[in-house]
Amino acid sequence: MITATDMITAVIKRGAMTQNQFFEAEIAKWKASEARKSQIIGERYYKGEQEILERPRQAIDECGKLQTVDNLPNNHVVDNQYANMVDQKTNYLLGQPLTISVGDKTKENEADKTYETELQSILNKRFHRTLNNLGMDSLNGAVGWLHPYYDKSLELRFKRFAPYECLPFWRDSEHSELDCLLRHYEVQGWEGNSEITVEKVEIYWPDRVDRFEVNNGVLSQDPDNPSGPHVTLQGEDGEQGYGWGRVPIIAWKYNSKEIPLINKVKCLQDAINLMLSDILNAMQEDPGNAILVIRNYDGEDLGQFRRNLTAYRAVKVSSQDGVEGGVETLSIAVNAQNYELILKLLKRALVENAKGYDAKDDRLGGNPNQMNLQSMYNDIDLDANKMETEFQASFEELLWFINIHLQNVGKGDFSSIEVEIIFNRDMLMNESEIMKMLQGSGVRISNETLIAQVPFISDIRGELDRLEAEDKAASENYSGAFGQKGDGEGGNI
Repeated sequence: MITATDMITAVIKRGAMTQNQFFEAEIAKWKASEARKSQIIGERYYKGEQEILERPRQAIDECGKLQTVDNLPNNHVVDNQYANMVDQKTNYLLGQPLTISVGDKTKENEADKTYETELQSILNKRFHRTLNNLGMDSLNGAVGWLHPYYDKSLELRFKRFAPYECLPFWRDSEHSELDCLLRHYEVQGWEGNSEITVEKVEIYWPDRVDRFEVNNGVLSQDPDNPSGPHVTLQGEDGEQGYGWGRVPIIAWKYNSKEIPLINKVKCLQDAINLMLSDILNAMQEDPGNAILVIRNYDGEDLGQFRRNLTAYRAVKVSSQDGVEGGVETLSIAVNAQNYELILKLLKRALVENAKGYDAKDDRLGGNPNQMNLQSMYNDIDLDANKMETEFQASFEELLWFINIHLQNVGKGDFSSIEVEIIFNRDMLMNESEIMKMLQGSGVRISNETLIAQVPFISDIRGELDRLEAEDKAASENYSGAFGQKGDGEGGNI
């Protein structure tokens, strides 16, 4: 596959454009791409900024064309089922703390214990919050991005980049290794007394970061934050720059096709909003707004009729030629049951297409046994399997940066030690039924396996050590109670 470096080298050799011009053209093409538009739509829909909010109320004019009307109810109702699905899927896979298993637990190894302690201090609660947000990024924008970096005190930190800010240049067709990554974002600044928006561009390479400002689509060096290495340290010979050796950006994908969740359910979410808004509009169309049939109206014009009806809630009519006057409403009866049925079908379709689950499912009513629960969770579980596969690969990349960091700070080389990251899924289950089934089958499970599946235990080794200490203390108490010698040869019983 041709990498970004190959393309840049080729266009420069041909004299077609410079490196900056190449990235300027790529940025312009990326801004107009459907992939980036979907990422922005996913973020907006999650926040509740949906198409229904911009919908005008329209009617057919005298020429048979639709035109906007302002004198009819125009409700904009947002029932954000999409955000519910994003939260549900994120919390299902990432809501519980991770379990970190390092090395072989059947063997005592000081290096394993040290490595596990270091990993737990880095992959702490703050990182778990970042991981949860990365899950939402990957669902809304197909790919979340994490940047490991050193802060001013040389502590390892992690920063998320918004999906719609990042333009990746992949080294391979599987999109598993970055050649470089371009980040385009905006910051607020001041020009005199006026607040302005400044466009910034950062291009991350394996050995450096190039930083630019964008003016009318043209890249120029950032005067406030010049290009340079990933890390700059002060040494005896002055400042010295260091690079990671890899692009310090990690991709966290929702799926291998890099398709955001919004692409699967947007039309259904729009239909739900439209249905709710329309039924509310219909309910609010009272006689002051409805279509009226008037007989023998005793007034000047229809405008005066509408004003009298609105202001006085009364209309003056007369009888002519034996025909009595009157006012009738021409309206279509609103059948709320039809709306309710369609809404139910739309919401069910949205849940199925998003591969989520309905917490109000009928299977939870009469007999919530384990088979019913597994059936309800089947779709979300299959989707979570794919997402976990992608995230496990991302964790391998993350562990590479953590291992380099631990070497940099003199903690040791742990690159050869195996690490298992266990995702504790937030799933309802009938624990008593499962235990009875296992006992009836004669299945024996090790304490390590059982402890690894307990959501509120993140330190497996520490828990095993505490259990061993408790067993040892109980054994000593037992032997002390039956092993005390009296005046005779035997012990006191």
